[in-house]
Amino acid sequence: MRWGLRPRGLRARIVLGFAVGALLVSAVLVVTTFVLARNYLLDQRERAATRLAFVDAAQLASRLSTAGVEVGDVLGDLVPSSGSDVVVRSGDAWYSSSLDVGARDVPTALQELVAGGAAGTARTDSPAGPRVVVGVHLAGPDVDFYELSPLTELELSLRTLAGVLGLGAATATAAGAAFGVWASRRAVQPLEQVAVAATRIAGGELTTRLPGTADPDLLAIVGSFNSMVDALAARIDRDARFVGDVSHELRSPLTSLMTSVEVLGSRREELSPRGRRALELVESELDRFRRTLDDLLELARLDDAPDDAPDPVSVSAVVREVLARTGRPGGLLSADPDADTAVRADKNRLERAVRNLLDNADRHAGGPCAVEVLCRDATVVVHVDDAGPGVPAADRERVFERFVRGPRAARGSLPGAGLGLAIVAESAAQLGGAAWCSASPQGGARFSLALPRETR
Repeated sequence: MRWGLRPRGLRARIVLGFAVGALLVSAVLVVTTFVLARNYLLDQRERAATRLAFVDAAQLASRLSTAGVEVGDVLGDLVPSSGSDVVVRSGDAWYSSSLDVGARDVPTALQELVAGGAAGTARTDSPAGPRVVVGVHLAGPDVDFYELSPLTELELSLRTLAGVLGLGAATATAAGAAFGVWASRRAVQPLEQVAVAATRIAGGELTTRLPGTADPDLLAIVGSFNSMVDALAARIDRDARFVGDVSHELRSPLTSLMTSVEVLGSRREELSPRGRRALELVESELDRFRRTLDDLLELARLDDAPDDAPDPVSVSAVVREVLARTGRPGGLLSADPDADTAVRADKNRLERAVRNLLDNADRHAGGPCAVEVLCRDATVVVHVDDAGPGVPAADRERVFERFVRGPRAARGSLPGAGLGLAIVAESAAQLGGAAWCSASPQGGARFSLALPRETR
């Protein structure tokens, strides 16, 4: 593809194909029709001019057969047919029926042919227009007779015919383009329906299906697509139920274990140093297990969340409350107090997403160094900056996937199951927003949460 040329879409290619096809077909028909019509009309006009010229030549020969009659006298009385002009050569003298024509208007090749005793025709151009010249030798009076018949009317007729045929070709091309537009819509419409359905399914509307069709060519595609969506929805529902069921089933034994560990912890002083160390490890792993279980339950609730939106809530107020509740200094927050940061979201879920961003900074970067809430057009954005090692550009999308952990966490040096940022991303997507990671001005990583602002 050459630089500066954008590839055409399928619809444009279909329309262009129909238009070019109609143009080529109409051009072939126009050229063929014009050439055949022109040749036929010229041939008929030449034959007619030849017949009339022989009649006029016979009349001239008859008059010249009278003794003592001069060519100039007879030529002055001769009235040629169809507005033609007559030129006669007698010896070295030339005579004409009009001052506008003469020997110069008779082609030399035709003069030589007629001088040899044969008859012939030739087409010439003149300031007055094209002509057909018919020459014949009159043996009795020994003169060469030439009749010049104008082709002006025929030329005008051919020009009119060419214009009509050209207009017909343009009309046929426009009709072909119009038919191409209709055909492209019919051809692309099923693809557009599939694209719209796929977009809605990707947005979480798993009840979306393609409408039924009676087209035998599309019946298999529609059936396969709907079957695929049914299978996908069933699997997602089955996985969500499995996660929810497992999480709920683990809740009871986890509660019993935590109660037992709390009893052991109340008698910590009676344990040996090795026993106290083991108890601390059990408490740490149980706390990690509890957080993982809470994250799994939260993800299950996100998968089964209803589509109706709750009441608006202020993002700045929620971030301020989370900072205060987690014991972080309020000076971390940078927000315009007069800015309207209201979004339509569940407050508890929004608090969970913000807390996960702060906890992520605690685990991987020693805590957040700045939290910013700002408005960008119709979006409210929360930035959480840290001064840690940052996130490589190749991993900035992957960190929001489920069970994805950083290198240090994967080696067991950091707690967590890799679900916190996944909850943030899925919460944002469910509310029509987005979450992403970028480089922080503080030198570490910046995790951002964007939600559509509530319009009033």
